[in-house]
Amino acid sequence: MALSAHARETLSRLFPGAPSSLWETDPDFMELFTNFALDEVARQGDLDEPTRMMAILATLLGCQGAEEFRVQLPAALRAGVTPVQTKEILYQAVAYLGMGRVRPFFDVTNRVLREQGVSLPLPAGATTTAETRLTAGNQAQVDIFGEGMRGFQDSGPEESRHINRWLADNCFGDYYTRKGLDYRQREMITFCFLAAQGGCEPQLTSHAAGNMRIGNGKAFLIQVLSQCLPYIGYPRSLNALRCVNEAAKAAES
Repeated sequence: MALSAHARETLSRLFPGAPSSLWETDPDFMELFTNFALDEVARQGDLDEPTRMMAILATLLGCQGAEEFRVQLPAALRAGVTPVQTKEILYQAVAYLGMGRVRPFFDVTNRVLREQGVSLPLPAGATTTAETRLTAGNQAQVDIFGEGMRGFQDSGPEESRHINRWLADNCFGDYYTRKGLDYRQREMITFCFLAAQGGCEPQLTSHAAGNMRIGNGKAFLIQVLSQCLPYIGYPRSLNALRCVNEAAKAAES
């Protein structure tokens, strides 16, 4: 099997320099995977390249693919993903994956950015304060999921109400209100985190619905999921597709 023209062009443009050592040890596999991921998959749909690469980075965070993240991040930067967007993807991942899973990616990201000549730290991106984060976070929930989320932080049984408050002030108030990514981009990467993580199908269905509500329609989510598939495999991709279909069906009823 030889590399297709499109796969070869993408490989040389986004992954210049020394080839992966897998080309020496597993050349037949690398031809197969590269033709699939960088040609057949990459040409599916009409996602712009920065969006496609942001989805891949979020997916690799979700599935704990740190080594592949190290390979893909320089390509994402060449494709137009900015250092600020890269850091925002990383920061938001903590809300959905936990610091225990995301911590190694900080080291990888900082190493790659410095190799690319990026000065760290980047400018601060927070737009809320300790006094405004709760209100702003709940407003973000309302903006994405609808008026039914108004006052969510005060809902639920008293013994677990603090978690709903944390969802409002921390998950949404601390992260979704930051500069660098808009709501549609943030909901897209959340979709990727959850799809790649697996075992979060209720939350994935909810966020698929949130995506659709703010303009990331079913067709868009399927395109995003298609770009994730080479990195998380078919079972989790098919589970995510089911969640998208369920969210779309509920929106129609």
